Amino acid sequence: MAERLQKALARAGLASRREADRWVAAGRVTVNGEPATPGTKVAPGDRIALDGRELALGSEATGTRVLAYHKPEGEVSTRSDPQGRPTVFDRLPAPDGGRWIQVGRLDLTTSGLLLLTTDGDLANALMHPSRGVAREYRVRVRGRPDAAALQRLRHGVPLEDGPAHFDSVETLPGRGANAQLRVVLREGRKREVRRLLEAVGHPVSRLLRVRYGPVQLPRDLKPGHWRELSGEEVADLRRAAGVGF
Repeated sequence: MAERLQKALARAGLASRREADRWVAAGRVTVNGEPATPGTKVAPGDRIALDGRELALGSEATGTRVLAYHKPEGEVSTRSDPQGRPTVFDRLPAPDGGRWIQVGRLDLTTSGLLLLTTDGDLANALMHPSRGVAREYRVRVRGRPDAAALQRLRHGVPLEDGPAHFDSVETLPGRGANAQLRVVLREGRKREVRRLLEAVGHPVSRLLRVRYGPVQLPRDLKPGHWRELSGEEVADLRRAAGVGF
């Protein structure tokens, strides 16, 4: 069945529709050797090229899948566990080919957004510190950090594996002895959020990851459930990770 070129590119995870529109307007895309126009439609078997390089919209492209999984507390981020605890892979659908690769890990007592993909290059790029992909968390801590503690967290705290800091940290509205924080950082060292807050005297009592790069934890996604990302969402992830098309 024929569909608009821009939709086909987005569905395959090669570009957002807006970006595909720009490619077409700039004359960078051809279909079966002819320049594409905004209304061009494509069907299976058509040859689509960007800057003269043929793009794969068949099995090679659609084989890249990404899941957003709402990890509950108590699941381990391993394929199997010697102690018999549930793992994040237990509830996932079987991929058409290959295997699910998790983008970073969440420890046993951390919940929230975990991305899994069949594309190893994409997973590695999203995790690599040089790409600076943001991770956002909601944190409940013991006590209420004062302005000096928040300043330290923004500017750098010495840890055993080197100094670390949050890109941003803010106290969320609320009263009580214990504070709720919103924190963002751009690297994924082991237990980094917990270690940073412990270092300033405010241990974490609850930790929830709500965003990885451009992907937000869906509000209606219950713990233990997953949702597959659309082609446009995959394209946004590729762009955030600096992975070419």
